Amino acid sequence: MENKIVFITGATSGIGKASAIALANLGYDIIATGRRKDRLENLKDELPSGTKLQILCFDVRDQKAVKSAIGSLPEQWQKIDVLINNAGNAHGLDPIQSGSLEDWDAMMDINVKGLLYVSKEIMTGMVNRQAGTIVNIGSIAGKEVYPNGNVYCASKHAVDAITKGMRIDLNPYGIRVIAVHPGMVETEFSLVRFKGDAARSKTVYQGLQPLTAEDVADTIAFAVSRPPHVVLADIVILPTAQASATILKKTN
Repeated sequence: MENKIVFITGATSGIGKASAIALANLGYDIIATGRRKDRLENLKDELPSGTKLQILCFDVRDQKAVKSAIGSLPEQWQKIDVLINNAGNAHGLDPIQSGSLEDWDAMMDINVKGLLYVSKEIMTGMVNRQAGTIVNIGSIAGKEVYPNGNVYCASKHAVDAITKGMRIDLNPYGIRVIAVHPGMVETEFSLVRFKGDAARSKTVYQGLQPLTAEDVADTIAFAVSRPPHVVLADIVILPTAQASATILKKTN
């Protein structure tokens, strides 16, 4: 019996990378995608021995590159059972009146349009086979709006709405659609948001125990490995110290 295939965007770090490892441990073959080819190639060393790995290097913002990369998959890799739309970023934390147009474009292009571009290429095969699972990684920012979160929150609200629309439109084809909305997770997220300012990024997580990428990956692995008639449609996962986007229990 052939292993199932999972396609993961943003697999070079954080939740995407941890999900590749978690699902490889469940016996999945992995298609890992991202912009940093060296990291994708190094992923092989962190997967269980014998795991089949296919890497694709592209930017989800580039629709032509997405189409070309996915279209280049060898025949044995084309039957994708699980899609994990993980690629996404926050850029800046500014009030809307002083926000950067470049940051706004990056968030909408990656978090929303990139998710759509990748899904478009993979959904067709799932519809034809009348089987498959799609996991969209949202955020607590897709459930609430917080100060200075404006456009990032808008992008993740869009992910939430797209996920609900997918679930309705793909229902006739037996395709499961799952949303995972993490709260505070210590990854490269804040480092990207604060333009590489490591000191500022570190303060975000001080005084509490945030989620790890592995915590979220464990939840994703559990959700996709449920029996085919079970869908964990909408999952919000927070660290115990977090009650909402803005309410945190810190020790200092």
